[in-house]
Amino acid sequence: MEKESVLEAKAIARTVRITPRKARLVVDLIRNKDVDEARALLRLTNKQACEVVLKVLNSACANAEHNYNLDVNNLYVKTAYVNDGLRMKRMFPRAKGHGDVIQKRTCHITVIVAERESKKSE
Repeated sequence: MEKESVLEAKAIARTVRITPRKARLVVDLIRNKDVDEARALLRLTNKQACEVVLKVLNSACANAEHNYNLDVNNLYVKTAYVNDGLRMKRMFPRAKGHGDVIQKRTCHITVIVAERESKKSE
């Protein structure tokens, strides 16, 4: 039995204080892109979630390099997705002593980077 070499690494940011809907807009931009191109897109996009997604992407690249000895120049974003996190419930005062519930949403951001299959020249 031969061991298969691990060709992907992942990083997760949990309970990020951004709504999942807004984070998905950013994550959709970088899916299936090369890591360098994804970093450039995240630096130039004017969204709050870009900073956190860039951090997760850099962490996944560092995991790939240090834990699995993958070539950083040959990586691409294989999978990136956002899941719902906790919902913090807060009260907002209304008329006649009532209160409305405000839900402050959080999300979990996952980025998986993988090494591109190099074409073998024969």
